[in-house]
Amino acid sequence: MITMGLTGGIGAGKSEASEYLKRLGIPVLDTDVVARELVTPGQPALDEIVAAFGSAILDSQGLLDRSALGQKVFGNSAARQRLEAILHPRIYEGWTAWIREQSLQDQRLCAVVIPLLYEKGYDSHFQVTLALGCTPQTQRQRLHQRQWSDRVIDQRLAAQWPMSEKLQRADYCLWSEGQRDILHQQIEVVLKLLGCSRST
Repeated sequence: MITMGLTGGIGAGKSEASEYLKRLGIPVLDTDVVARELVTPGQPALDEIVAAFGSAILDSQGLLDRSALGQKVFGNSAARQRLEAILHPRIYEGWTAWIREQSLQDQRLCAVVIPLLYEKGYDSHFQVTLALGCTPQTQRQRLHQRQWSDRVIDQRLAAQWPMSEKLQRADYCLWSEGQRDILHQQIEVVLKLLGCSRST
């Protein structure tokens, strides 16, 4: 089984790429989804986060207010490292266990979406890495569409490596400018090169 680490800059099209892989029948795990599951009420990780950052990060229903937490950790490297120390080991356990499960199901390829793939040195866990990229202008436009302010965008970008460095390190690069079908065609080319397309 080929294991693929899928990454890229924030707003670069990782979600669109992973959804298309799923439509092609390829198992995909998004670590952002794993992270969201870890901070649901009753989870030990949420209790640790509240202990570290205070109950102000919870909304009126006791759910994690991701925006409030983001204001505390982005732009504050010590706070971000504290949050990562709580979440990242648990996320790592989640996706490595998932890969083991896929290997028992006779899959030809599985992919894990990890935004900080290179920053955390996780690329060594994968046989193939794939990075999504776009222009800085498109990246900011997409993030503005999420109702993010320039300040928030700058903080989030500062927490990741430059998109150009991710693309330089990747085995395969996908450019997500333009129509979705163009991105889909690029994905199909990569799958064909890996011997995992629908026609192989």
